[in-house]
Amino acid sequence: MVIEVPRIQLSNGQTMPVVGLGTYARKAEPGQYRQAVESAIEIGYRHIDTASSYNNEVEVGEGIANAIKRGLVTREDLFVTTKLWNDNHAEAAVVPALRASLARLGLEYVDLYFVHWPVSVDASGQDTGIDFRETWRGMEEAARLGLARGLGVSNYNEEQLQLLLDAAAAPPVVNQVEVNPTLTQHKLVAWCRQRGVVCAAYTPLGLLSDARPEFQDKDALKTDAALGRVAEQHGKTRAQVVLRYLVQRSIPVIPKSFTPSRLAENLDIFSFELTPAEMDVVDSYNIDHRCVPATGFAKLKNYPF
Repeated sequence: MVIEVPRIQLSNGQTMPVVGLGTYARKAEPGQYRQAVESAIEIGYRHIDTASSYNNEVEVGEGIANAIKRGLVTREDLFVTTKLWNDNHAEAAVVPALRASLARLGLEYVDLYFVHWPVSVDASGQDTGIDFRETWRGMEEAARLGLARGLGVSNYNEEQLQLLLDAAAAPPVVNQVEVNPTLTQHKLVAWCRQRGVVCAAYTPLGLLSDARPEFQDKDALKTDAALGRVAEQHGKTRAQVVLRYLVQRSIPVIPKSFTPSRLAENLDIFSFELTPAEMDVVDSYNIDHRCVPATGFAKLKNYPF
């Protein structure tokens, strides 16, 4: 059964599916990304999220091509995103970087192109301190050329995003940030919403995710009885409750999985609704904890946290 995924309206007129397939992994076997993308599309995913720094655009593109070849979807059915890495923030570098990503993906355009981080470095990782407003001029050129149908940022704080909004001819429509039960980000989400920017959630399962083994047996999300009761009440898993919580906050989510059963589980969150009291249960786990603090960037000029 193919699950129909609702879409959220973006300020530029695009609509984005509220559940996407995240494709970042610390390690993967050859072919895993390709198979995950193809399997995801088969069961109803239409939003595929990748980045140049994930080093998987070729496989992601192959998965998309296979799904189109099989007649599962057309290119127009899909919402594909990728991201500009930190070493291509010079205005003149943006379009060539996107063209390289498109070549790896085997696509003529992406639906949304993100600036992955506000920090900038050279090829050796040294801080170049490029003003992200310069980078944005290159992003707008990519959109004018038809290489990206929409533009977004990732990991921007309020101050950085305001500077960009003040300068942009074509403002970012999405800020992709970490949001989950232990980092609920209510202030940032509300701030962005007031300015017409949708916050989308990466690492949406947070500490509940098996991808965070360092917190195994330490995370209340996996064991706390209150969350267990909410899941049991709806006949769902704890992960499904967490994803539903975010979607009910109008926050698109991009969970990652290679497992077909888990892919299906992550998409099966539209047959139930959490009550206000149940939303409060999930909210109660907030401890402002980042699973992705990116401390390796902490000394760089535009580090956002």
